[in-house]
Amino acid sequence: MTSAPADPPLIFVVAGEPSGDAIGARLMAALKRETGGAVRFAGIGGARMEGEGLTSLFPMSDLTLFGLAEVLPKIKLVKARIAETVATVSAARPDAVVTIDAPGFSFRVQKRLGAGWTKRIHYVAPTVWAWRPGRARKIARFLDRLLVLLPFEPPYFDAVGLRCDFVGHPVVEEGANRGDGPGFRARHGIPADAPLLVVLPGSRRSEVRTLLPIFADALARLRPRFPNLRAVVPTVETVAGEVKRATASWPVPAVVVEGTAEKYAAFAAGTAAMAASGTVSLELAIARLPTVIAYRLHPVSAAIARHLVKIRHVTLANIILGHEAVPEFIQGRCRADLIAESVGTLLADPAARASQVEEVSLALDQLGGDDPPPSRRAAQAVLAAIGRTVEGGTR
Repeated sequence: MTSAPADPPLIFVVAGEPSGDAIGARLMAALKRETGGAVRFAGIGGARMEGEGLTSLFPMSDLTLFGLAEVLPKIKLVKARIAETVATVSAARPDAVVTIDAPGFSFRVQKRLGAGWTKRIHYVAPTVWAWRPGRARKIARFLDRLLVLLPFEPPYFDAVGLRCDFVGHPVVEEGANRGDGPGFRARHGIPADAPLLVVLPGSRRSEVRTLLPIFADALARLRPRFPNLRAVVPTVETVAGEVKRATASWPVPAVVVEGTAEKYAAFAAGTAAMAASGTVSLELAIARLPTVIAYRLHPVSAAIARHLVKIRHVTLANIILGHEAVPEFIQGRCRADLIAESVGTLLADPAARASQVEEVSLALDQLGGDDPPPSRRAAQAVLAAIGRTVEGGTR
């Protein structure tokens, strides 16, 4: 008598912001490929995960918060969403719960699930190498496995007994270097010889509201020097309306675009970029678009961070290189005059643009761009964790 085939595994995937949604969608697609489609999904995510077949438990935008001062007004909602997620997972009994980044939400969910009945996996490690190294030991108490993006991260977690897989940074397989620049300019009526600044104010409402006025001021300062300057603002659905309203009164002609394909086409068309700190800095590096990074936290969040953060730079390429190849304007230096001066250098000087691109390429070599791609490594690690390994799986 032969035993009945096992049911397809159920993987509960949780993303709390657009970058996590992109990672989750890639993971879901890779799991489907690795299992020949014999896998089921539940969880929380955005448009990209929904495109892979997820029906989100509630809108991901409920979790797209950042910084203590931004979270406090919505603390009741966040607590309710944590309880709802835990209850849903407990009822569904998935083979694994994969939370992606968003540690403020993800770790609270994983802690409440308890050990033994589902595999608790987190994707994207907390930056213990930057601040609060003691977190490695704490998360080892409630996680079964950790998937990390950077090659120097595993030792921090291996040392405290947490199974850790380096899978590589998902941004390397997103296709940021495959945009159609001439086609983008033609579609949006941007002359081939006009300098084009790609402006990226972030994906969180708090980021957009802080950075858009500063970026607008920087553009006003650049316009006399570059009278033909154009701007393009790639954005996401959660903040698109706010971005469109703000850019309508900008001092230079600006087009707002949505979607990954249009974003990467804008990168290919651009002369330089002015961006919020975050994963987008790596996308810009892969697209070989010279960039200036800016960021300003709420004063309360910034005061806390000053006492905790142990690194000199915020841009990953700069962290890997150990020096500031990509100019950074953070907190008190996040000023329109300083940003405009740095952006102006990139717009005016091809040698300055080439120099940054060459330096940053050295950092990209360390981010797991070789086969298999990061999403496949991550999928294999998830399947191995639940005892459904495939040929060629991870350790």
